[in-house]
Amino acid sequence: MNWNTSTIENLRRVFTEGFAVRDIAEPLVSFDAATATSEALALMECRNFDVVGVRKDGIVVGYAERDDLCGATCGERVRAIESPISDAASLADVVLGLAQSPRLFVRVLGAVGGIVTMSDLQKPPVRMWLFGMITLVEMRTTRLIELTCQGDSWKEFLSESRLQKAEALLEERKRRNQNLELIDCLQISDKGQILAKHEELRRLTRMPSRRQTEQTIKMLESLRNNLAHSQDIISCDWETIVGLCRDMERVISGTDEVQQALGGNG
Repeated sequence: MNWNTSTIENLRRVFTEGFAVRDIAEPLVSFDAATATSEALALMECRNFDVVGVRKDGIVVGYAERDDLCGATCGERVRAIESPISDAASLADVVLGLAQSPRLFVRVLGAVGGIVTMSDLQKPPVRMWLFGMITLVEMRTTRLIELTCQGDSWKEFLSESRLQKAEALLEERKRRNQNLELIDCLQISDKGQILAKHEELRRLTRMPSRRQTEQTIKMLESLRNNLAHSQDIISCDWETIVGLCRDMERVISGTDEVQQALGGNG
């Protein structure tokens, strides 16, 4: 893949604008401040809600958790909603926000009308978005190896058994008239091993050690497998998801920095 300016801008637009909080947010159920707490608690129990919005003059002005609803009316112990996010906010903003807070309130048409919690990150739009991010990481890794290793010199960093598996896959793909190179038939774990053992590559990716490189690749592989098999991605892969979002710009920008460091155009 050629990481030219147009490609990078297109990718940036897809990953920052193609998916938004509106795709995963839930409506915020709310009650008038004068509503009896017993009514709100009954609904929260029935629908397993942790929080509800509290309205004044028809507008949501705050929220209440279950333990807050101990008075006569919902308005007696209202918590302020600080910094609600726009319904157009990116999924990366949502992930980073939820890394700091158990919930985010969503502003719709100028007023708070939605809510996002960790469970919403299990929804299809987030899973599709994350899978795309991992695909970009793998494509970027392939390009790094191509730029740094002359010819097939990367082979020295893999075991004979791993090379044989890649060669067998290449032969099968050639049989199906697919025009690929051997490096295209490596697994993400194989590419991780090359990164881990190749000191110059590790320096270019800012990985401080071989051990951390191997650990990072294993975490990405775990997330990808859980995404592919519709498994829980929060309890096991939360650290990886947050890391991807924090590093999203570098993932999207591809190999620009590497090409500059190597003094070439790629």
